[in-house]
Amino acid sequence: MRLSSILSFVGFVLLFAGTYCPLLRPLGLFNWDVYQLNQPYGLVILLVAVVGVLASFLNQRKLTRVAALASLLLVVVLLAAAIFKVETAFSFIPFKKFDSFLTRHIKFKWGWLVLFAGPVLALAGALSGKPKGFVAPPEAV
Repeated sequence: MRLSSILSFVGFVLLFAGTYCPLLRPLGLFNWDVYQLNQPYGLVILLVAVVGVLASFLNQRKLTRVAALASLLLVVVLLAAAIFKVETAFSFIPFKKFDSFLTRHIKFKWGWLVLFAGPVLALAGALSGKPKGFVAPPEAV
């Protein structure tokens, strides 16, 4: 395996592990991971991570690059959805101060760092490989 494939492999394993890390802590009661936020979306991220692991293990550079880009896009969309969910979680309460008090008590946890480190590492490994160029044979005299 090339060094870039190992880097991509480690990135996809981090993405896989990041889906089980705590992402949100609502009201200080319990932790939510990707599967408590949105289970079907978490399964799609997990599927992309498995495809990326297989592609990097089998040295399929194009598929590794596509999986790395897709995983980064999915994690960015998940972060945007989580921010939107936190900001609108208590919007049904007519008292704005109580709404903002409850919203402040939903904390983002360290799992986001792991979840973002995986696709960034996988993308760095997928883009760092040397392109195969044409090498002209030496001229015979």
